Amino acid sequence: MTLGQELAPHLPFLRRYARALTGSQTEGDAFVRTALQSIVADPGSFPRNLDPRLGLYAALHREWDAVRAGEDAGNEQGRLTRVTPRSRQALLLTAMEGFTPEDAGYLMGCSRASVEELAQDALTEIERQPRTDVLIIEDEPMIAMDLEELVRALGHDISGLAVTHAEAVASARSRRPGLVLADVQLADDSCGLEAVQEILGDFAVPVIFITAFPERLLTGERPEPAFLITKPFQRSTIKAAISQALFFGRAAIPA
Repeated sequence: MTLGQELAPHLPFLRRYARALTGSQTEGDAFVRTALQSIVADPGSFPRNLDPRLGLYAALHREWDAVRAGEDAGNEQGRLTRVTPRSRQALLLTAMEGFTPEDAGYLMGCSRASVEELAQDALTEIERQPRTDVLIIEDEPMIAMDLEELVRALGHDISGLAVTHAEAVASARSRRPGLVLADVQLADDSCGLEAVQEILGDFAVPVIFITAFPERLLTGERPEPAFLITKPFQRSTIKAAISQALFFGRAAIPA
């Protein structure tokens, strides 16, 4: 198996992480392209003694760290509007991407204990986030109930629960939410993506998509979500995604 074949299955999830890290499909996918270009330019330097996924994420982190260094030096080229703190980075790696604290430490260049401390700092910060209203677009009742319970546990309110495209748009227009959690396939066979695009046509709001088929929305070939959760999900994953989406506070799908 070639190196490209080994890395290919992990690319959609690398895009997910990079988009969550930057809060943008455009910026996240650009980091992924640059990381891949660095691997193609020097495939012999790719660490073959590591799990391919870990090596792939390490390549992305080298590009990320280079940009952060540029920010510190006042380099205007490739500046990010808002840089994700290391505490949130640790939480995304462990809660969203499922890396162990040891592997996250390898990627971040720190110890397991530091990763755990940073992730806890992020969780503490989440508790201090301003409260907002959340619209849940989900046609599976048990999942909708789980999401509602989690959202309320984080201190947020529910602006509406919708199971169809029409219900979602009507709810958003009647009570503008500060965040949207949306399934992709809805009860009337309509598309959650289309419902969200219509909502974003009225006003900007951060969006997190929840789907059983994340690969379909992580191709990098068209406008796609910046924040995406895979079904079945862990509560910690939802918490991390909500926090990061609110941190950036902008629409997850480009206009």
